[in-house]
Amino acid sequence: MSTAETARWVLDVLFGYFLGGVLFSWHIPKLLKNIDICELSGDHNPGTTNAMIFAGRRVASLCLFCDLLKGFLPVFFAVRWLNTESWLFAVAMAAPVLGHATAPLYKLSGGKSIAVSFGVLLALFPASFSVVILAFFYILFSTAIKITPVRVRSILTFAVSGAVSLAICLWQGLFAMGLGCAVISGIVIVKHLKRFSAETDLSREKAM
Repeated sequence: MSTAETARWVLDVLFGYFLGGVLFSWHIPKLLKNIDICELSGDHNPGTTNAMIFAGRRVASLCLFCDLLKGFLPVFFAVRWLNTESWLFAVAMAAPVLGHATAPLYKLSGGKSIAVSFGVLLALFPASFSVVILAFFYILFSTAIKITPVRVRSILTFAVSGAVSLAICLWQGLFAMGLGCAVISGIVIVKHLKRFSAETDLSREKAM
């Protein structure tokens, strides 16, 4: 990798990570409605669902758009700037998702990274149909085979769609994209499991 290529990769990863770390679903309701959805919600998640519950559909729609966009833009540029066949491209794919999950600029714990994951995968279309696969299983497990609670549904959706996307990408010779899909699924699953563990510990403390 040349110096110029390395610089582009570093810039794209940093751009994706820190843009992903901007919690629009927390900022926008606070700006437009003067409410803190993390304080109001039981799970304290700075996500679109809580924005809809506490700030309404219009605000939530704007939050969703911004969360999709912050996943889409860095990968859109990465597809054009970077070698999509290098494993380093998978890091660029995962950067916005990891940024949202860790929220490096906040004291908050970050979000669950679902919307931003859709944005990342949308930027790969039509080279990869991973976004279609994720949407298919999300709808399938929400309607035809309804899985509850939502946490379990999300974990199963990303586990299955990540595995299917990885298999299809490998079959197509898109190793880096497949690896990126697997890493993104892993981040989302770990984030959900950590939140579940934290909520369980909090419930135990309150019960004591």
